[in-house]
Amino acid sequence: MLAIGFDPGTRNLGWGLVRREGTRVWHQGHGVLRLDAGQSLAERLVHIERGVAQLIEEHRPDVGSVESLFFNKDPQAAAKLGHARGVILLCLARAGLPVFEYPPARVKRTMTGNGQAEKRQVALMVKGMLALGELPAADAADALAIALTHLRLGPLTGSAGSNSELLAVLTAARSRGRQRRVALNKQLVERARGAR
Repeated sequence: MLAIGFDPGTRNLGWGLVRREGTRVWHQGHGVLRLDAGQSLAERLVHIERGVAQLIEEHRPDVGSVESLFFNKDPQAAAKLGHARGVILLCLARAGLPVFEYPPARVKRTMTGNGQAEKRQVALMVKGMLALGELPAADAADALAIALTHLRLGPLTGSAGSNSELLAVLTAARSRGRQRRVALNKQLVERARGAR
């Protein structure tokens, strides 16, 4: 399964592609659509639509995952973010892809075991899990983390419904995954301290 993740924005829109086969995941690509802040919001939304449609056409993902809306003290910024999300959701739906949304705290918890983790901590986990040579740009790292979150949680949570057996499998998998993430996170922190 190839998942594309998006970190919406009207100035920088991160995207990331991660493939999973069995229990293995690997990096397929990532980047940031940089939008001209001098353009009107409407013009930037046109560029977002073109860029997202091109990514979907070029890479043919099986599923799309997007960061869901979260509380923002600035209503205008939240509205702009909502516009960008709407364009992404439209492009994914138009392509016939299943779409999943994950709140930032869920992504952080899935990646690091801590829903309040710093962005850099998430980026370090992405780098380690996907064996990347360097840290991706912040928006791309977030998008990769969203795609990874779906590949770890989406298929089980999407099909579990009321089936208690699948729910038990999900709970056990999360527990094992949390233990592995905590151990990997400790290793990354130790390496970072040693590199100083």
